[in-house]
Amino acid sequence: MGKAIKTVVILPQNYSNKISYPVLYLLHGYSGNYSNWVKNSSVSALADQYGYMVVCPDGGFGSWYWDVANDKNYQYETFVSKELIDYMDQHYSTIKDRSGRAITGLSMGGHGALSLAIKHQDSYGAAGSTAGGVDFRPFPLNWEIKDRIGNYADVPQEWDNRVVINMVPKLVNNKLRLIIDCGKEDFFYTVNVALHDKLMYHNINHTFVTSEGGHNWEYWSRSIVYQMAFFKGYFDQAKKSEKKNG
Repeated sequence: MGKAIKTVVILPQNYSNKISYPVLYLLHGYSGNYSNWVKNSSVSALADQYGYMVVCPDGGFGSWYWDVANDKNYQYETFVSKELIDYMDQHYSTIKDRSGRAITGLSMGGHGALSLAIKHQDSYGAAGSTAGGVDFRPFPLNWEIKDRIGNYADVPQEWDNRVVINMVPKLVNNKLRLIIDCGKEDFFYTVNVALHDKLMYHNINHTFVTSEGGHNWEYWSRSIVYQMAFFKGYFDQAKKSEKKNG
């Protein structure tokens, strides 16, 4: 995009160039920025606890982590899923394949994480979403989406193509490990339950967690604890499989 984009890189305690580390890419929500997760949750302590890296890129005010045709300022899919991964693999001691990469995020970032993971299954081995905007069609006037891709009434196909819930048929069972959660008082709760139901219908294994909570940091700071535990389990399992096969 020809611009500098701030990104937080959290290295686990005792980080060493002699060890290759898994990486969790962690996306912020609409109107947020790269610093949100570090300031509002225990993500840094969790990186120490679980021993993997966490990368929080800036996704713009309302990019939805899309590449938008003919708008060079909105090429966030390419930034996160290609340029950022390449940069991390070149400059840090990372596991340089999908078995050592996961992506998750909140709200707009939950949509972004699942959307990017489904489109780039060769890059990510696991993905998650907390309170994700996994189907934003019930909210046609919100969050500047129409400014990015046009009005829902005018280009419904464009909207249909971009919602995560419609990407489920692109999944193959167990290729991408998935965790999805949402608070019961969240305005995205209904669409997350619908995503869970669709994954069940298509026989796609996934972890679905719900509890009390709204669309706020009180909920997200709780959910990142079990999301990061889930990814720790995935990374450990991938390592064991590699040793077994290697």
